[in-house]
Amino acid sequence: MYLYNTLTRRKEPFLQICDPVRMYVCGVTTYDEPHLGHALATVIFEVLQNYMQYRGINVKRVQNFTDVDDKIIARAADLGIESHELAQEHVDSFFEAMDGLNVRRAEAHPRVSEEIDNIVEFIEELVETGAAYPAAGSVYFRVSEAREYGKLSRRSIAAAAEVGRSEQDMTKERQEDFALWKAQKPGEPAWDSPWGPGRPGWHIECSAMAREHLGDQVDIHGGGLDLVFPHHENEVAQSETATDVKPFARFWVHNGLMTMGGDEKMSKSLGNFVTVRDILKEHSADSVRLWIFQSHYRKPANYDADSLSAADRALQRLRNAAEIQPNGGTVDAVDAAEFEARFVEAMDDDLNTPRALASLFDLAGAIQRGAAAGKSATDAQGILRSLCGVLGITLVTQSEATEGGAGVDAEEISRLVEERDAARGNRDFATADAIRDRLTAMGIELEDRRGGTVWRR
Repeated sequence: MYLYNTLTRRKEPFLQICDPVRMYVCGVTTYDEPHLGHALATVIFEVLQNYMQYRGINVKRVQNFTDVDDKIIARAADLGIESHELAQEHVDSFFEAMDGLNVRRAEAHPRVSEEIDNIVEFIEELVETGAAYPAAGSVYFRVSEAREYGKLSRRSIAAAAEVGRSEQDMTKERQEDFALWKAQKPGEPAWDSPWGPGRPGWHIECSAMAREHLGDQVDIHGGGLDLVFPHHENEVAQSETATDVKPFARFWVHNGLMTMGGDEKMSKSLGNFVTVRDILKEHSADSVRLWIFQSHYRKPANYDADSLSAADRALQRLRNAAEIQPNGGTVDAVDAAEFEARFVEAMDDDLNTPRALASLFDLAGAIQRGAAAGKSATDAQGILRSLCGVLGITLVTQSEATEGGAGVDAEEISRLVEERDAARGNRDFATADAIRDRLTAMGIELEDRRGGTVWRR
């Protein structure tokens, strides 16, 4: 299996450090509803985990929430509520949106507000080595102490200084230095620290949470292409300085951005975004996922209503092939091995989902031709469902889920499936069996596959 590594600017064979593979993904800042750009990143790294597990590789995925941030504080002030209330509201809305897209939860979703002690400890270590210094109640990282600064982004210290000047912070020694701890300002939330009340800077949070939940080194660090500089570059600098373990991340995997109108990034700050909640009113989770995977993850994905409608129609071809029954005959006439091999070859090549989808549609066509000739394709249909499951495509319609669930919608069913998966992972088989019995009573059939559990009516 090959992945493109931003650190080296080339595709490299993936060799894990240990079992399980340790994957850290930068999550959302919780000051507004999740939009399609957030869905893009979250779905891509979930499917990377799905595919690795399909290939027999155990993966622990950690995806954080930034719930302490300037934007959260400003938005909460505008709304007249506490910043933690706003953050919790949008943690909930994120999970609701991802449940609607059938996204499996990561093994851990740490939040900045719950990791303050770990963050303070990390900063203390940097201060002790001289790589960081206190100033007026804040603490800054000395970029000059990171000898390989710029190796990830190919950006210089001068570029970091430009970012620093835009912050108009006069308390630090040099413009390129960045804040690890910010002294409290009037009306802002704050936590105690050796340097006085304050809150963490943006970059330090991910270094601290990755170390706490995964260790000094991770196999894969994921996030959007817009995070390479300065966020991920600064993570590299502070993590490798603190731990002296290099590289901090073996593979840096970055997804292309969701755009509007072809070139402008979909962004909450720009106000040009489409929420997941709204898109799911018009399209199924399967359609959205299929639409996402029609583009390679490293390329921009341009939001277009017509292309989403086209994904609806394409999805129906897969559903029809998975459900079609022959007009007589019992001989299984479709050999799916070739199509499965093509799927694996495509996904092994830097998660090439457009080619993987092509193999699935070719398999669907073969199933349809077999059925038209009066021949069964039961095994091939099972492989089609299994491979679609790797991509998180259930091939179950919203109406089928609702009818089969006696009024319970697809989000509720997916939540119960996730709870069962978690119980099985913890070897709590009594709970897992009870959930299966509950779903069975609702008319839902479960199938446990290498890529995860698939449910259908």
